[in-house]
Amino acid sequence: MTVTLQRILASEFPTWIEQSCAEYVGDLLAQGRSHEEARRIAVESMARSFPKSTQSPGNEVFHVMNEVGTAVGYLWIGQDVTTDPGAWWVWDVFINADQRGQGHGRTTMLLGEEYARSHGARSLGLSVFGFNTGARGLYDSLGYETTSVKMLKKLE
Repeated sequence: MTVTLQRILASEFPTWIEQSCAEYVGDLLAQGRSHEEARRIAVESMARSFPKSTQSPGNEVFHVMNEVGTAVGYLWIGQDVTTDPGAWWVWDVFINADQRGQGHGRTTMLLGEEYARSHGARSLGLSVFGFNTGARGLYDSLGYETTSVKMLKKLE
């Protein structure tokens, strides 16, 4: 399957922000957060990255397009917030549920690496929720190394 990245247009950006927020809320709920807390965290995160609710420097958001030109997901990539200009970050990568298992995620990550490298990146990092074993397996197979582990025990 051929996958390409297509920059999201400014007119599509508000819809993407809502979709990305909704996906993040879902992940936070799966992690055990309350809906109110999950929504607050997601909205605050987006406001920090996109203060004017529009594209901002240092962030690139792409549709992941399949071979027939249909969007099957998205990729948000950009410079890390550290002082190292060669450090880049995958802020969000999402493949529609009905399109998973077809190699789109792998190809998207490889295209993201290529894009970052062409813009001066020397490293590419990401975070993944512990429960997302499919994504963790993909990142391991692509050569990403675990650099930290955050653990939690509920005391009820």
